[in-house]
Amino acid sequence: MNDIPPQIDETEAEAELADPVVARPLAMGAPEPEPEPGPEPEPELEPEPEPEPEPPAEPVASIPVSAPIRRRKSGLWGGLLLALLFVGVIGPVLTTVAYRFIPPPVTMLMLLRAAQGHGLDYRWRGLDDISPDMVQAAIASEDSGFCRHHGFDFTAMQKAMAHNERRPNGKIRGGSTISQQTAKNVFLWPDRTYIRKGLEAYFTVLTEALWGKRRIMEVYLNVVEMGPGIYGAEAASQAYFGHSARTLTRAEADHLIAILPSPLKWKAVNSGAYVQRRSARIGARMGIVKADGLAGCVAG
Repeated sequence: MNDIPPQIDETEAEAELADPVVARPLAMGAPEPEPEPGPEPEPELEPEPEPEPEPPAEPVASIPVSAPIRRRKSGLWGGLLLALLFVGVIGPVLTTVAYRFIPPPVTMLMLLRAAQGHGLDYRWRGLDDISPDMVQAAIASEDSGFCRHHGFDFTAMQKAMAHNERRPNGKIRGGSTISQQTAKNVFLWPDRTYIRKGLEAYFTVLTEALWGKRRIMEVYLNVVEMGPGIYGAEAASQAYFGHSARTLTRAEADHLIAILPSPLKWKAVNSGAYVQRRSARIGARMGIVKADGLAGCVAG
């Protein structure tokens, strides 16, 4: 008798036809069907490497706070040195060169005496407009070696020092040459300090080098103090004798030069016995100056 196979449920058959993926239960021992490969997973992206941190900048050497101060101080000292160079070296040289060609407008002594109430009478005259007797009298009285030395008469200085050490009657003798007196009268002030004497020596060297003997004598006879507020041969000649320095006589010239040690105390006219004797000695020496040609360096 033939077995009749079991009928398949129509519902199950329809389900199999509708969804082939759904499989019947596998018979025992039957291999499981391999699952259909699904979509491959997207590869994971590697994370972007983080940027390496930039190395720290090398520290800049800090400038000490005191550096600008040191630079300012250096500039200040440099400026001071330049100022001292100008005042101590360049200025005096330029002034001396200028006075070689133009008359000194005024001197410190003139200003000092004016402040003291003595007035100011200063009349410049060229050496050709001053009597030659004034030149001879100045050399005879103040500096007989004027044409021979170069600004300093060391023999006269030694004699003056020896005299002043004894100091008879308290009187002090000066050993300054006409060149030294001119340097003091034109550029400096009246006192006896070592600073002033040192500057006097410096200006003496300058005037000897840049002016020459004739110009030194010309300036000397124009700026020398010859009375209260009276400076130079022209002003003195007008004040004491009423005429120009060009026409001064020999006696008038030696009287003017005779009062130079103390022009505020002594007078060229109506003078006392001491000035009279001094004037006579100067007049006698003037003959020697002329005879021996001691004023030859001043001749035009």
